[in-house]
Amino acid sequence: MITVDTPVRRRAPLALLGICILAAALYAWGIGDGSIGNGFYSAAVRSMSQGGWRDLLFGAYDRAGVVTVDKPPLAFWPQVLSTAIFGFSGWALLLPQVLEGVAAVVVLHRTVRRWAGEGAGLLAALVLACTPITVAIVRDTNPDPLLVLLLVIAAYLLSRAVANPRWLLLVGVALGLAFVTKMLQAWVVVPAFALAWLVGSAAPWGRRIGALVAAGVAMLVAGLWWVVLVDAWPAPKPFVGGSADGSAWNLVVGYNGLGRILGSPGAPGGLTGNAAFGMFSTALAGAPGAGRLFDAQNAGQISWLLPLCALVLVVVAVRWRGLDRTARAVWALWGGWLLLSWAVFSLASGTFHPYYTAMAAPAVAAVVGAGVPLLRAAPRWVLPLGVLGTAAWAAVIVARDPSWFGWTGWAALALGAVAAVLLCGRRPGEAGGPAAGTRVTRAATVVGAAALLLTPLVWSAATAVLPSNAFLGPANPTAGPAVAAPFIGALHLEGKVTPAQMAAGLRKAGVLGADVYGAGLGPDQRATLRTAEAGSAGRAITLAVEGGAITASSYLLAAGPSDVIVGMGGFTSDDPAPTAAELAGWVAQGRVRYVLSVLPGRPGDLTSALGGTGSGDGALAQRVAWVRAHCTDVTAPGHEPAGLFGREALYDCDVR
Repeated sequence: MITVDTPVRRRAPLALLGICILAAALYAWGIGDGSIGNGFYSAAVRSMSQGGWRDLLFGAYDRAGVVTVDKPPLAFWPQVLSTAIFGFSGWALLLPQVLEGVAAVVVLHRTVRRWAGEGAGLLAALVLACTPITVAIVRDTNPDPLLVLLLVIAAYLLSRAVANPRWLLLVGVALGLAFVTKMLQAWVVVPAFALAWLVGSAAPWGRRIGALVAAGVAMLVAGLWWVVLVDAWPAPKPFVGGSADGSAWNLVVGYNGLGRILGSPGAPGGLTGNAAFGMFSTALAGAPGAGRLFDAQNAGQISWLLPLCALVLVVVAVRWRGLDRTARAVWALWGGWLLLSWAVFSLASGTFHPYYTAMAAPAVAAVVGAGVPLLRAAPRWVLPLGVLGTAAWAAVIVARDPSWFGWTGWAALALGAVAAVLLCGRRPGEAGGPAAGTRVTRAATVVGAAALLLTPLVWSAATAVLPSNAFLGPANPTAGPAVAAPFIGALHLEGKVTPAQMAAGLRKAGVLGADVYGAGLGPDQRATLRTAEAGSAGRAITLAVEGGAITASSYLLAAGPSDVIVGMGGFTSDDPAPTAAELAGWVAQGRVRYVLSVLPGRPGDLTSALGGTGSGDGALAQRVAWVRAHCTDVTAPGHEPAGLFGREALYDCDVR
């Protein structure tokens, strides 16, 4: 345990309050400006709010209960509660996210403080609050803020369990609830928790292992109850979105499990296996490999302090034999958490988004917070090297696009150099703790913190204040400049579409700097919805929409309170929910009259470049083929609504 002087302890509550105010400002700034976050999940929250308790339990995407979202519902229940209290709006959707984000900052402070002292806890809390991807994801309706909070709570409970094993069962419960938030991603860090317990506990080995097994059972019960309940539920029930067979277990091990690591079928718009979509994925999230977290797509989200973290972990490894049990538990947990996250995120060859890295942010913050005091006690040159190297890395990230606050790179370098000089000027007695109180040491601390945090703080503030530059907007929440250019360039090099055509198609679909998943309806789309509303009186379904979340979410969010919109096929439009036969049955029973489907791509447009939509023999293609064969296109000529992956057409399937 690191000793902290009395003045630090006295000022700590005010310092923590200031950090929380900073976090709340970054997370909540402008959330009432009309943004509804990720429209796919926001539409599901609206459906769960308006539907029955079964829709709430399953996480239904539409009020008809045809298909669920591709995640468990736990993260959306606070949003449902908030919109039930305050009404459905963007700020009501995002309020729980903000509270979860600030709570994670507080709990991380308490956790690191217990193990490494007050100063370390405050630094860790500040780093987490200023991490750009943390700001971006909290300002969105994805499940990740609750995932991060539950994992940090589990870490706090583990800090108590090392001294009192009874707390270990609660660690298992917290990790289980994290699973009900985002499935197997939550359990990436479980080995680090297990190792920290084994090396940190003072109990005999038999009792350590027994307690660990009991905690594992608690984790499985708290995590798998939803999977078991959904799969045991008798039909009829919603199809589990993203699964191959409608089961929650298949979603766990398939699309949301091994598929993310080893590669999975399914792509937005039904572009399964399409080569252009492979380039799209690489441009969006970077190519798999050890350097992914340092590439153009991910570095500005999470990697700012990774050089310092690497230096800290090297020092820990060198000094491992001399550490006591508590210190070993600290570094087994946070070092293991960080290394496991890096390994999985770097090597994942399936669907990957930069915002997944938000799960690593608490580990980065804790390693920095607990590691800086450790480096103070190391040879005099170690901490200056870490600060200067980390500042230099920040300059490299900024130099990739100098138009985006390029001055911060030079400022970080200058501050890093000054801090390194000041740190080298410490006297031997100023390694840390009560003796570290001279003006030089204090100045070095302030300048060093500025060198480390200036650039990520500027990026975080820009994320909060400026319009989103993220490619796909809140559907892919990121900080920093847009990174759509690689995808445009890749298609151009293949001769499929010119950059001008690509950019025009993306702008028309609302992709650049906007949220295509629920961005709102254009004039042609609103006319389509009005036609369906006028002609669907007495029908169970107002409009069945093809095209996946990109198209359906906008209709779900714009629909009137009495409208029932079905987003066929779930997120990717590939799910057999409904199948072509079931759709035919709906039409024959008079449940639905209007279907919004997709048209073949025209030469030179975006759909053609991506390989078209509705090709092949999957559920999407079968539904599209049935609609084209049995229904009448009633779209006004020249007014086909534009979707991201194709033109839309309104079909009248009335057979009565």
